[in-house]
Parts: sequence; structure tokens; C-alpha cells
Amino acid sequence: MGFQETFKALSDPTRREIVNLLKDGKRSAGDIVSHFSSTNATISHHLSILRKAGLITDENREYIYYELNTSVIDEIIGWITSLKGEEQ
Repeated sequence: MGFQETFKALSDPTRREIVNLLKDGKRSAGDIVSHFSSTNATISHHLSILRKAGLITDENREYIYYELNTSVIDEIIGWITSLKGEEQ
């Protein structure tokens, strides 16, 4: 995925909070939903956008578990760091 989709996905505060929740490890969809006052469908939509942007992955066991895809985060950090140029 390109940076455009990544930044678009991260532009929403709910999606940023979901990413923040996942920084400590995998969480079930139900656990993620329980942190918000939004409907299951709304959170599912946010999770879908994050997945399409490559920011999270999902694993279907008995329940669906979501996990942060740190390789995309590493790419963003690398790109931002490159903007600084060399230290003087």
C-alpha cells in the first residue's frame, strides 16, 4: 500500500485509537469494540479501512483477532526520518 492510503486511514481519530490499542498486542474484535461507544458495524468499518491500508492484520481463530502491522509503521518512520536529511 502507498503512503496516501496509510495517512488517509490514520486521519480518523477512532482509527488512530484502534492502532493505539493494538500497540500492546493482538486483540479480538469484541475487545476492540468494547473500548468505543460506536456500533459493532462502525468499528468493523474502521478495522476494514485499517486492514486495507496494511496497518493491521487479522487472524480468524474462534474469533477474529487483529494485530498491528509494524512493517508499515517502520516504512513511515523511515520516510519521515529521511526528510530530516543528514545531521550537521
